[in-house]
Amino acid sequence: MDLFDLIPFSKEMQKAYHGLTGNTNHTSEHPLFDELRVRRYAKPLSEISAFITEKIDNWLGWNLKNERTAVGGMVLIRAEVSSFALLGTKIDVSFGLSEEKDRNGNPITTVNAKAETHIDSKGDLGESRRMIRMMLGGIDFEFRKSIIREDNYLFLSLDPKGATQALQELFDNSRLQNDSGNEKKKPASIEFRKKPAKQTIEFKPAAQKANSGSQQPLSEPASNGSAPTPSSSKPKVTVIKLNKS
Repeated sequence: MDLFDLIPFSKEMQKAYHGLTGNTNHTSEHPLFDELRVRRYAKPLSEISAFITEKIDNWLGWNLKNERTAVGGMVLIRAEVSSFALLGTKIDVSFGLSEEKDRNGNPITTVNAKAETHIDSKGDLGESRRMIRMMLGGIDFEFRKSIIREDNYLFLSLDPKGATQALQELFDNSRLQNDSGNEKKKPASIEFRKKPAKQTIEFKPAAQKANSGSQQPLSEPASNGSAPTPSSSKPKVTVIKLNKS
């Protein structure tokens, strides 16, 4: 027993946390959400797969991407859904169907599902889970008389544990093989160009016009090679003293 089970409303808190932080959901034998439980029907695989593809073609916002048969006979159906709650955000939904024979030789079809939301945030508010629930709910209603419960499946199946584990591994590997060629591209960032810097033009002062005659230098060089004397020398002052008679 986990200690978290003693906390009141612990399961509801886990569901809320998962909806706010998770972008992917998938079916399992013992999921956190009851609607994500693996489905099994006493019907051939062809009938279940035909129903899924028909609903994808007719439902608004659903687009069938491909349908193929993987190794081991499992049928993989992939679709792309536009979420209205997330303003048209794309959600990839995959369904894996596998058929086996029970003790009496009757077919049992197992349905797995995965969904991933392409959104740049930590959570998708449970939209990927609702896409899975939408399709599995439609299958449950259509084949409601052929649903096989877990206890009945353990009695009818020849190898329930081995078949369940092998199907889950096969479904995961098929998903990885299909996604290897279609890697998600990161959204390109928009670069805003900076305004060009203002170009400054330097204005040179106009050259002085030469006079008609040549300009005289400030000082004439001495003929004997001595340093030139400055043109503006201080004038000499002579003091004259007058003698009193």
